[in-house]
Amino acid sequence: MLCVLLCLKPVSKHLTNITTSALFSTKPTTTSILLRQCKSLLQAKLIHQHILVQGLTHTVTDLIAAYVACNAPSQALALLQRLVPCPSIVFWWNVLIRSAVRSGLLYDVLCLHGRMQMLGWRPDHYTYPFVLKACGELHMFSRGSSVHAALYANGFDSNVFVCNAVVAMYGRCGALNDARKMFDELLERKIGDVVSWNSIVSAYVQSGDSKNALSMFDRMMGDFSVRPDAFSLVNVLPACASAGAPMWGKQIHSYAIRRGLFEDVFVGNAVVDMYAKCEMMDEANKVFERMEEKDVVSWNAMVTGYSQIGRLDDAIGFFEKMREEEIELNVVTWSAVIAGYAQRGHGYGALDVFRQMQACGSEPNAVTLVSLLSGCASAGALIHGKETHCYAIKWILNLDRNDPGNDIMVINGLIDMYTKCKSPKVARMMFDSVAPKKRNVVTWTVMIGGYAQHGEANEALELFYQMLRQDFPLKPNAFTISCALMACARLGALRCGKQIHAFVLRNQYDFVKLFVANCLVDMYSKSGDIDAARVVFDYMQQRNAVSWTSLMTGYGMHGRGEEALQVFDEMRRVGLVPDGVTFVVVLYACSHSGMVDEGMRYFNSMSTDFGVVPGAEHYACMVDILGRAGRLDAALALIKGMPMQPTPITWVALLSACRTHGNVELGEYVAHQLSETESENDSSCTLLSNIYANARRWKDVARIRLLMKHTGIKKKPGCSWVQGKKGNATFFVGDRTHPQSQEIYETLADLIKRIKEIGYVPETSYALHDVDDEEKGDLLFEHSEKLALAYAILTTPPGAPIRITKNLRVCGDCHSAITYISKIVEHEIILRDSSRFHHFKNGSCSCRGYW
Repeated sequence: MLCVLLCLKPVSKHLTNITTSALFSTKPTTTSILLRQCKSLLQAKLIHQHILVQGLTHTVTDLIAAYVACNAPSQALALLQRLVPCPSIVFWWNVLIRSAVRSGLLYDVLCLHGRMQMLGWRPDHYTYPFVLKACGELHMFSRGSSVHAALYANGFDSNVFVCNAVVAMYGRCGALNDARKMFDELLERKIGDVVSWNSIVSAYVQSGDSKNALSMFDRMMGDFSVRPDAFSLVNVLPACASAGAPMWGKQIHSYAIRRGLFEDVFVGNAVVDMYAKCEMMDEANKVFERMEEKDVVSWNAMVTGYSQIGRLDDAIGFFEKMREEEIELNVVTWSAVIAGYAQRGHGYGALDVFRQMQACGSEPNAVTLVSLLSGCASAGALIHGKETHCYAIKWILNLDRNDPGNDIMVINGLIDMYTKCKSPKVARMMFDSVAPKKRNVVTWTVMIGGYAQHGEANEALELFYQMLRQDFPLKPNAFTISCALMACARLGALRCGKQIHAFVLRNQYDFVKLFVANCLVDMYSKSGDIDAARVVFDYMQQRNAVSWTSLMTGYGMHGRGEEALQVFDEMRRVGLVPDGVTFVVVLYACSHSGMVDEGMRYFNSMSTDFGVVPGAEHYACMVDILGRAGRLDAALALIKGMPMQPTPITWVALLSACRTHGNVELGEYVAHQLSETESENDSSCTLLSNIYANARRWKDVARIRLLMKHTGIKKKPGCSWVQGKKGNATFFVGDRTHPQSQEIYETLADLIKRIKEIGYVPETSYALHDVDDEEKGDLLFEHSEKLALAYAILTTPPGAPIRITKNLRVCGDCHSAITYISKIVEHEIILRDSSRFHHFKNGSCSCRGYW
């Protein structure tokens, strides 16, 4: 046993007082003292060996305690399993179970509990709360229910400590009805306490049911047998923020001050966080300044709050102050600042902060990377996004130590980044790499939204329907619905839009969230049914500036300028102040309805009556208004008098007017201005080529086309599509790929023959080739919008409206032909081109020539 002495001697000066004879003593008391003084696992094992040699069985519990103190639970468990079950020794099972809970070894907790019962040990009122906590954290509802049944059978159903743990367990498992039932039983038996109330409120908060959380807290305040404590307030304040109920938060803040609970730093932090999340940063700052004790959480709440509402300068101010006061900058601080830069569209600023974070040795988490990816997306920084992707693969993704939820969060951020950096194929590869069962609603939404926002509307809708049809359907959220409606609006897919609208009504999306309702107004407007858009608008329970401008834009697109201006007046009457965007919409409506004087009046009164300084976009609208009305000299004078450099859009608006009114000289001047600013594109080149073709200057037409070829500018091919019974049918110029191609051409030939008999004459100036008039007529015959119309007449029931969409402006000859065709068919023909809507009916068009 000399080795024992040698091992123990250097550990503590107190052991030098223990004689060698005491060490070799067979008295249990002496051995117990040694066990309490041992400081390492090696010492505990040596004393264990001594106990076995001497047969000192009475010191087993002391040995278990020594192993527990030395963080050796497996050795402690080995001893426990050999003991005869005894109520007094259950304590050590509880110690092991509690240690496993604190270490996050939740499955070990369940194994220990199962082993304990298998060996005949009876859990007590300390065992069950730990086991129930493990079930809740693991979301193991079935296991938790079994434990609930067992504790009920063992007579613990009246123990408030245990029953509170049951409430908490059901809450964490999302079984709110079971949690509420258990809580109500506690109240009926009159054994509930403040922890009971805190547990049920917490259950509602964790499940996102802020309304019921606040309702339960209100009941708690009315129960005079309990008094909310600091934990109660910390528990309920997040619900105030989630519910957007700052008045509730203020009342709880007042209660905290009256009861002296505000001095608790956790309560102070919760109050600051609540005001910050309610976007009341001035109030949050006042609370922050009055806090006597602050920690890094207090500072982070302020930085995050300012960042989330876009007050980046204030967020950075707090961030720098933290550095000055040498307050620890943790991952939450860095992530908040990175997110602030990303939200403001300052992607490179976000990247710079991330580099500083790495230089300081702070390790990013999944939230940091998602914010960084958002910054890369806003800057279009694909290379940096790929670098972040590599970092994520190396440190975040597919690591066993990480929460699987972090993986999908980062993957969603990567999909979003790749779509916004115009790499939809890579984004789709990322999407497809995720197993269908592991995709969450955000995964689907970012992919659908990416397609919808970047011109892949058909793919967006296809993916949306795939989401609904999969074997394990996932309910779209309001953002998913908005993205799908955006795709419908891009395509003019009214039928799909109506189906999604019906889905929204059936599933009661919080009585249609504001932004979903705004998307519905936009979808109906851009799909040709402005009256339906007005109905949706009128039924909206609340409206914002986007609601009003969406409806005004719709009326403008449909050439109903007077109604657009009526909506503008209504908007002012309800107290909304027009801004620059509003006036762009007003001027746009005037332009497409030939309301020149009204447009001039609003333009001139913007700064004087409304305090809105006209920007380049407003001047472009005015040039368009004057140009459409044939007042080209006035439009040019307006451009020359602009207080800022004219934008390419302004010059293109005037060039388009030159095309409409055949002014070659001014058209050449405008084209020269565009070339000097290196703003030539397919639109401006095509317009100038058309101006020359209309003037029969074929050499100049050839010169422009050769210039386009050498500079790599390609004219966008005309394309029209119409919705049929089995989806959209798409047509290009001279298209003969459709299965019904022969019938389409025969129908079109018959229509052209009939309208010629009632006065239609092909406008050959729109056939931009140097050929004779007969051949020009043949070229006009094959335009995509005519083919789409012929197909629609073939397949649409009599009397039903026909809806055609074209990616470019409708040509003048097609406009004339469709006007005549509307006289001889029993359909209203609704044509949406790149500029506006045309409603053809009974030989007239809603545009009245302003297109």
